[in-house]
Order: sequence, then structure tokens, then C-alpha cells
Amino acid sequence: MELIKDGIRIDGRKKDELREIKIKAGVLKRADGSAYVEWGMNKVYAAVYGPRELYPRFLRRYDKAILQCRYNMASFSVEERKRPGPDRRSVEISKVTRSALEPVVLTENFPESVINVNIEIVQAEAGTRCAGITAASVALADAGIPMRDLLPACAAGKVGGEIVLDLCKEEDNFGESDLPIAMVPRTGGITLLQMDGLMTEEEIEEALNLAKKGCKIIYEKQKEALKQKYRGNNND
Repeated sequence: MELIKDGIRIDGRKKDELREIKIKAGVLKRADGSAYVEWGMNKVYAAVYGPRELYPRFLRRYDKAILQCRYNMASFSVEERKRPGPDRRSVEISKVTRSALEPVVLTENFPESVINVNIEIVQAEAGTRCAGITAASVALADAGIPMRDLLPACAAGKVGGEIVLDLCKEEDNFGESDLPIAMVPRTGGITLLQMDGLMTEEEIEEALNLAKKGCKIIYEKQKEALKQKYRGNNND
């Protein structure tokens, strides 16, 4: 399968082009904060509950809130029906998501409490962990949880020997490597950095810079989604 030809990728995008992204805040009325992200063919909901008292008591931290993240792919989200319930991959991405979000959430403001972040993938293509983190960040802000900054996430990778931004399904399945990151835009700090596959040191640097560029574009979309929600509320 030829994934890239003359700088044009299998889905018609240029090497440094993101898939189409739509973000909406405040989509679930029963959650304290929520967001919906449509990213390529990915469709992702995030819901935040809390901060609230944590039970059992022995799990509480006297100095900060506990951030609990749950990532789940619905059984109908992929072509071959997935078995319901958590699997090894979901558990791993839940932990990765919590580790990415913790540095930006001011958990020290809410000692002895818990903040629950639930991410539900209702349709999956490629890059669901990045879409989930992006949605969760908007949902946390929508819930009024104090944060150092919003947290966008994006991936770059190597496809057909070339470094490209935001891999689609075919590129993710048949490309050489994938490098997802989550970045704090104001400082440039990285809270998530993973890599699957092989790249040279120069290729890693190129992919990292490309992924950072993607994060900055997504960051603006996150801010606009939150502004749009409150503009809408003011118009009601």
C-alpha cells in the first residue's frame, strides 16, 4: 500500500496537515463538565465529576485531590466488535491520560477529594488517546477545575519514509512509527511522550516539532470551544 506520493498522503492531506477537528464544550448536562471531540473519524466524549469527597477514606490524600481517569472504547466503536469492559490497552491509556493531565490540574486546591475523568470512544479511527486527552482537558475547564493551562495532544509519525502530522487509520496501521505527545502550550512543557516504532534522532526531533505545531493549532480550537459555550449561554 502506497501511503504517500509526491508529498500527498493517502487521505489527500499534506505532510503537515491535521485531520478535520471539531470541539464542543458542555455537551452532557448531568456531568460537572464535559466535551465532545470529532477528529477525523474519531468521535469522543469526556465527562468530569467532582471534586467530591473520596471514599473509602484511606485512599484520600491530605495535600491534594486524587485524579481518576477512565478511558473506554465502546464495543461498537471499531469495525470488529470489541468485547465490552476494560482491556489491557484501555487500562494502559487510562494511566497515561492521568499522568498527562496531573501536571496541569491544580489538585492541591482540593485536598482529600477526587476528580473523576471519564473518556468514552464511541467511534475510533486512529489517535484516540490524543483525542481523549484533548477532550478531557476541555471537560475539566468546563467543570471549573483550576488548571495551569489547557492540554492539547497530537501525534506525528513516519510514513513511507517521511515524517507526517496526525496519522490516519491506514498510516497508523502500516506506517513505520508513531509519536504522540501532550503539551502545555504556554511553557512548551511535555506531559506525554510515547513512541511506537523506529526513527533516527533527527527524525524524532522533526516529528516532535511537527507534533508541537499540531498541539498549538488544537489549543486554539480548545479555547474557541470554551468561548463558544459561554457566548451561547450569554445569548440565552
